[in-house]
Amino acid sequence: MDVLYFAWVRERIGVPKEKVDTGAATVADLVRELSAREERYALAFSDLSALRVALDQDLSDFDAPLDGVREVAFFPPMTGG
Repeated sequence: MDVLYFAWVRERIGVPKEKVDTGAATVADLVRELSAREERYALAFSDLSALRVALDQDLSDFDAPLDGVREVAFFPPMTGG
């Protein structure tokens, strides 16, 4: 699946997008897998309350299943006006 990183998440991890082969069942499982890779991932995912996630471009939750998902995007909360 494609994993995309935006804003400060991209800056901490150092890449905007990557292909990930995973057996993760949920977004939270994927986050645990990524965090275990390297310190830069652990730092980016250290506070999930400061992150949002979208699955195939639809806002979702960290407990959402990944079955059939092609794209996961992580980004800080959006603000608007």
